Amino acid sequence: MGCVSFSRSAIPPGISLLRRVRGKHFSFDGYRSSVLVLTFIAYMLYHASRKPASIVKDVLQSDDQGLHNHLLPLLHSDHRSHGCGNSISCPSIHDVQPSEDRKASQTFDKDRSISVNHPTILFMREEASFYADDSTQIMSFSEKNGTLAAISPATEDAAHFRGPPGFAAVPLRGWMPFNSSAGTALLGEVDVAFLASYAIGMYFAGHLGDRLCNRWFLTVGMIGSGICVLLFGMAYWWNIHWLGYFLIVQIIAGFFQATGWPSVVTVVARWFGKRKRGLVMGIWNAHTSVGNILGSLVCSAMLMYGWGWAFILPGISIAIGGFLIFMFLVVDPEIVGFSSPHEGSERGSVKPSHSLEDQTVDSEQGLKSEPLLSNGEDSDSSSDAVGFLRAWTIPGVAPFALCLFFTKLVAYTFLYWLPFYIRHTEIQGRYLSDSTSGNLSTIFDVGGVFGGILAGHLSDRMRARAITAASFMYLSIPALLIYNLFGSLSLWLNIILMFVVGMFVNGPYALITTAVSADLGTHKSLKGNSKALATVTAIIDGTGSVGAAVGPLLTGYISQSGWKSVFYMLMISALFAGLLLSKLVIAEVRDLMSRAKARSGVTR
Repeated sequence: MGCVSFSRSAIPPGISLLRRVRGKHFSFDGYRSSVLVLTFIAYMLYHASRKPASIVKDVLQSDDQGLHNHLLPLLHSDHRSHGCGNSISCPSIHDVQPSEDRKASQTFDKDRSISVNHPTILFMREEASFYADDSTQIMSFSEKNGTLAAISPATEDAAHFRGPPGFAAVPLRGWMPFNSSAGTALLGEVDVAFLASYAIGMYFAGHLGDRLCNRWFLTVGMIGSGICVLLFGMAYWWNIHWLGYFLIVQIIAGFFQATGWPSVVTVVARWFGKRKRGLVMGIWNAHTSVGNILGSLVCSAMLMYGWGWAFILPGISIAIGGFLIFMFLVVDPEIVGFSSPHEGSERGSVKPSHSLEDQTVDSEQGLKSEPLLSNGEDSDSSSDAVGFLRAWTIPGVAPFALCLFFTKLVAYTFLYWLPFYIRHTEIQGRYLSDSTSGNLSTIFDVGGVFGGILAGHLSDRMRARAITAASFMYLSIPALLIYNLFGSLSLWLNIILMFVVGMFVNGPYALITTAVSADLGTHKSLKGNSKALATVTAIIDGTGSVGAAVGPLLTGYISQSGWKSVFYMLMISALFAGLLLSKLVIAEVRDLMSRAKARSGVTR
């Protein structure tokens, strides 16, 4: 049955059902609009499902670093000990007094027994003893100002302990193993586990995307991504503290997420000609920022219930999105009886037929035929897919791919670390909460929406993709410097500067990954072969994704010496991104000058 076939030319089952219910076929514009909406939703959900990992960073890593450095050796010890010992520098009891910001603290006025299911700090103002059952690990030591103890619950059961009147219990912030002095570096390693597998998977995804049905490919990728997102969040309820678990889940998630971008760009490019492609794809590419914004808002709102909840809704949503793609996405005009839009045209023409019974009048084109009753099984092109190495030789692919390496390095550093940076930066004399920091970080993506549309529009008007991309990257350098220097002066100034940075950073990122990739995938050197789209898209975005992996990883280590060093790294990366397009920029400048001379000659 064609509608459930693995063939790339099979009609989606949802479309077949709608056509039967409707009693007639849809127009070319109707199909094309559905493709834009469905691919927008699909990649919006891809990006929304990536946000939880960045939003929960501060919750996992914790603020109580000085205290953790003292207590974690105790919590990780395999035996019970009493007393400080020479190997541990004891914190003062004054450093761990209950305060108003420790909302989860409990003070008990009489001898009683309580249970906890997270690492917990216990303390008394005088010498005291704490008792625990055999399944609970309890470490304590005494000093003249009181007694401090660290409780480590059993793997599966809560810790049960008894203390004297007047003791206080404060849950240890963070989540092992990330709540240590090396926490930021470990979080960076988790990021790079995802991004490295994403980058590697991107190259394979492009190769497969030109050979398999993009609808099936997206469906499997979205459902698999949803499962991985849920598995990461389930560590909260399963009480998993093994770093390897988080690394494995993120590696698998990276491969599933790699199915998305080559597929959606390929599908959209098949439905649109080159005219106004930059503007159309600039608007369409807002899915990246919209996904980031929705993901940030949803995850930030769920933090109050526990960090694991931040992963649940994004994971379920992308899995449901995969089902919608399977049911309704028409990956090629030929599947429903239209030819692909040719060079310079925005509409596909109806395929030749011996029957004219389905012809209708189109208000914009005059006489136009609806697609014929065919499942399109014979519509596959006979041309062979372009090989990986051959795609690298297409003019413009290599410089744009290398440019995107540094562009995504900057963009993904913000994607994964901006909420954490805001949380740990004093803005107008105060530090923002985790949820507020996550919400505020969405301004960067709002700027990215405007930047993507502006870059696409300018590149269409000038017919100069390289000039536009390079100019935006050069302008991002002073924007980054000003944001780092003055963003902490006031909240409104921070918002304005963050918007500007997002516009200049995400503008070329959106342009290169959409219009540029589609242009190069249908380059004239391919002589009309459309089976290079996914491969070229994967090469460009895959190379960019290597940079996306490097940026967050380096940030995890560099940030330990101060965020100013991180911003220097980002500014240098933006400079390299612009310089790598220099040869193409020069060629486009010459082309602009020749066109200007030609116009002036005609005017005379």
